[in-house]
Amino acid sequence: MRIAETVKRYLESPAKIVIALGSRDLLNWLPDRPYLKLAFRGQIGKKLNLDAPVTYNEKLQWLKLYDRKPEYSSYVDKYEVQQFVREIIGEQYLIPMLGFYSCVEEIDWESLPDRFVIKCTHGSGTNIICTDKGSLDIEEAKAKLNRWMKMSWYWFGREWPYKNVKPRIICQEFISETGSTPDDYKVLCFNGKAKFVEVHMDRFGDHRTDYYDEKMNKLPISWGEIPSKNIYEKPGCFDKMIQLSEKLAAEMYHVRIDWFVVKDRLYFGEITFYDGAGFYAFDREEDDIMMGSLIHLPTDR
Repeated sequence: MRIAETVKRYLESPAKIVIALGSRDLLNWLPDRPYLKLAFRGQIGKKLNLDAPVTYNEKLQWLKLYDRKPEYSSYVDKYEVQQFVREIIGEQYLIPMLGFYSCVEEIDWESLPDRFVIKCTHGSGTNIICTDKGSLDIEEAKAKLNRWMKMSWYWFGREWPYKNVKPRIICQEFISETGSTPDDYKVLCFNGKAKFVEVHMDRFGDHRTDYYDEKMNKLPISWGEIPSKNIYEKPGCFDKMIQLSEKLAAEMYHVRIDWFVVKDRLYFGEITFYDGAGFYAFDREEDDIMMGSLIHLPTDR
């Protein structure tokens, strides 16, 4: 039944097949521009305008193709980006490191503490969060890491900065003082200025994504994930988070700076250039247009 439903979905929207094939590295032969046009049609259901992009999603596709500064590859590398953070805002915002490895075989599991987080440096969502080493299936963790180390995050969405990132592994302290993940704030900066904050709570449970402005006022922006009914209080470190995000985002058309907050202390998470790979189907088209208007590109008139 599940296979039949999948086939039916692809027959109803053939363009969706592009994403399915692209995620399996079967369209690597296709150049970036035509691939993105096909993928955009499949995900958003509309023609991609690259000559005069208007919406947020369109402008992210333009940036993938035409904003290719070499340093971007180090910014998306979860190890290399730490040096950038040290230089711009300081060491104190980095999550303490426990280990750095070029392959899975280098990890000394016995020496790791009871709680830790292991991440691949070259991808997204490649995290192993351990809150109790005694219950961790180490062989399963090794299998996941070995699989992730063979993957490239460039080919699916053609996010250029990932193309030349060397696959490696880092291990960091588990910074939450509870068994759950810390509060997750993602600051969206447009031409160096923070405009929106995605607030993610209970990421591995009843995950909800809410949008706030740079003053921590909740906004009615959504793109498929059901927002929470909560209105979260402004953290004591919120203004500092905005200030530091703008320092890191200076000289960039658009970027997302991620933070964790633990007892009003800020920890840098990562830098993302293309939120949702530029394939977010906003529930309201006006939000896609409004957010796109905040990215000022050379194509704008």
